[in-house]
Amino acid sequence: MSDKLKLKGHMKAFMRWPLILSVLLIVLNLLVYYISIKAGIVVSVGILIYVGIAVVVLRCHRPFIVNGLIAFANQYDTLEKRILEELALPYAIMDMNGKMIWSNKVFAELTGKDQFYKKNISSIFPDVTADKLPVSEKKEMSEVCTQFGEKVYRISMQRVSLGEVVARSELFEKTDRKVSLIAMYLYDDTELKEYIKKNEDDKLVVALAYLDNYEEALESVEDVRRSLLIALIDRKITKYFSNFDGLVKKLEKDKYFLIMRQSSLEALKEQRFHILEEVKTVNIGNEMAITLSIGVGLNASTYIQNYEYSRIAIEMALGRGGDQVVIKNGNNITYYGGKTQQVEKTTRVKARVKAQALKEFMSTKDRVVVMGHKITDVDALGAAIGIYRAGKTIGKTVNIVVNDPTVSIRPLMAGFMNNSDYDPSMFVNSAQAKEFVDNNTVVVVVDTNKPSYTECEELLHMTKTIVVLDHHRRGSEVIDNAVLSYVEPYASSACEMVAEILQYFSDDLRIRNMEADCIYAGIMIDTNNFTTRAGVRTFEAAAFLRRSGADVTRVRKMLRDNLESYQARAEAVRTAHIYRDCFAIARCPSEGLDSPTVVGAQAANELLNIAGVKASFVLTEYNNEVYISARAIDEVNVQVMMEKMGGGGHMNIAGAQVKATPDEVEKMLKDIIDEDYQEEKAK
Repeated sequence: MSDKLKLKGHMKAFMRWPLILSVLLIVLNLLVYYISIKAGIVVSVGILIYVGIAVVVLRCHRPFIVNGLIAFANQYDTLEKRILEELALPYAIMDMNGKMIWSNKVFAELTGKDQFYKKNISSIFPDVTADKLPVSEKKEMSEVCTQFGEKVYRISMQRVSLGEVVARSELFEKTDRKVSLIAMYLYDDTELKEYIKKNEDDKLVVALAYLDNYEEALESVEDVRRSLLIALIDRKITKYFSNFDGLVKKLEKDKYFLIMRQSSLEALKEQRFHILEEVKTVNIGNEMAITLSIGVGLNASTYIQNYEYSRIAIEMALGRGGDQVVIKNGNNITYYGGKTQQVEKTTRVKARVKAQALKEFMSTKDRVVVMGHKITDVDALGAAIGIYRAGKTIGKTVNIVVNDPTVSIRPLMAGFMNNSDYDPSMFVNSAQAKEFVDNNTVVVVVDTNKPSYTECEELLHMTKTIVVLDHHRRGSEVIDNAVLSYVEPYASSACEMVAEILQYFSDDLRIRNMEADCIYAGIMIDTNNFTTRAGVRTFEAAAFLRRSGADVTRVRKMLRDNLESYQARAEAVRTAHIYRDCFAIARCPSEGLDSPTVVGAQAANELLNIAGVKASFVLTEYNNEVYISARAIDEVNVQVMMEKMGGGGHMNIAGAQVKATPDEVEKMLKDIIDEDYQEEKAK
C-alpha cells in the first residue's frame, strides 16, 4: 500500500536530498582529481560507499516513513475532531433547512439534547426561524439574540460551502457545487446584556414640569390660603418624584426642573404618570383643579441636548392643551394623559402680541400667501379670508391657495370670485403659488400645524417667513421653521383666533360683510352651531363679527346641504352600530357626493345626539383612503385615539386618514377602543 503512495511537494524534495548531495560530492571529486589523482581515488571510494548507503536507506526506510506520515495524519484528524467535540464554545451543524445534524458536547449539555438530535433548530430556539437562516448567496452570516433558560445567547450562524469537496468525492455523481451546511455557535451574552441594561437604566433623563393653570387656580383661593395651596403642590410633586429617586428643583412659581434615571422613567410609565391625577386632588377650597404638564427628554448625545428635548416636549404638551406628559426620545414622541378639557384663557394679551408680530412680518414683505389644510373646509377658508383682509389693509398682495374647492366652500368662494372689488387672482392653486413664492413672501398656514396636511407643502421650503395659526393640538409632526406660531388648543376654531387677531391688527382695518360672513360661518361649523367647544371668547369673537356685518341668515343659506348629502348623512346614522355600549361606529356612503368627508363629519356630530353615546366614529372611503371623523362630548379623548392611527385634532373633535379597507380600519379602531378600555379598567 505504501509503495503505491507517492509523495509530493516539500516532503518529496526533502526525501531526495541524499541524491542531490551525491551530485555535489561527484563535482567535488572531480576537483580533487584535478589537484591529486590519489586523493581523488580515495574520495571516489568514499562517494560510492555513501551513495550505496543512501540508496539502501531510501529504499528500505521509505515505507516506514510513509506509514508514519499516514499514522500521524490519522492521529491529527482524530485530535481535530476531539478538540471540536470538546470545544468550550457550544457548536452545532445544521442543514440548509435548519435541521440539526451534529453538535458538540457543550451544546448537547446546554440544550439537554443528544449530539445527534435530528429535529429542527426552532424546536430548541424558537427565535431561529427559517427566514433568519443564512441560506441565500448574499447572506453568508446571520445572528439572532435569544433567551434560553435564565441566560441570553447570541447565536451566530455561518453558511459553509461543501460543493467542491463533495464534487471531488467518488461517492456522488453530478453534485451541485452550491451544496452547503450551516455552522452555528452560541455566545453567552447574559453578563454583557446586564451591563448594557444597567448602563441604559442609569442614563440621565431631564424633564420640565409646568403647572398649566397656576394663575387661574390661585384667583379662586383666598389670599391667606394661597401659600398653603402652593406648598401642598410643591410637596406632592417633590415627594412623588423622590420616591422614584428623582431630583426636583423649583425654577419659578409654577415651573419645576426634574432629573432622574431612565429606570425611574420606566417605572413612571408603568404607573402612567399618576402624578397627573394626584395634583388634581390638591384642593383647599379652590374652585379650579390644578393640572400639570411634563416634558421629558432622553437619549440625546449630550446633556444639553437632553434639556433641549425636554423643552421641546413641554412646549408640545402645553400646545396640546396641558394635563399630559410628552416624552421625546430622539425622534420618537410618546404621549400620556391629556384627558382634561382645556381651560379657556380669559386674557387676550397673547392675541394682541401675536397680531402685532404678524403685522410686522407682513409689513417687511411684498406678498402674503395663505393656505389651509387639504380638502379646505369652511373654518380654513374663513380664517384665510380674515388674513386676506389683514394683508390688504397694509397694502400687500394676498393670495389664498385652494386646490379643489369642496361643495361646502363653493358658495362662499363664489361671492369673491364674481366680485369686482376683489382681485381675480385672489384664489390660486398650488402650481400658480409656486411661481411667485420666494423669500420676499410671507406664507401663512391656517387651521393646521402639520406640514404634510397643508395644501402645498413645497411652499414651506420656498420662503423663510412662515406663520402658523391653528387651534388643533400639536402632534409629533409640526412646522418647525415657523417665525411665528400661534397654536391655541382651547380655541373653538381658527376663525375665532383670526377674529381676535383682526381686532388688534390695525385701527384702519374694516371687515366687509361678505368677509365677516365667511369667518362667522367657520366658527359656526366648528362649534356645531355654538354647541361644542364654545367659550366666552368664542361668543365675543362672534359678537365682533356681527358688529362687522355678519348676517346669520345669509350664513345659514350658504351652509345648507343638498339632498344627496343629507340623505348620505341620514344613511350613515341609520346604519350605525354601538360598540362596547357607548361607542357609535358608522360608515358614510361617498358615491355621488362632492365632499363626502364633510358629510362624514356631520354624521359624527349627529350620532352624539343619541343617548348613551360617549364618542362617535364615522368612516368615509374617498380617494382610495378611509377618512375617520371622531367626535366626543367630554368623557372620551378621541384625539389620543386618532393619533394612534396617524391623525390628530382635539380632545372632542379629531380625525385621521388611513390607506386601508373600511373593514381593516374598523378593526384597527376597535382594537384601539379595546386597548383604552382595558387601561381604564386596570385603573
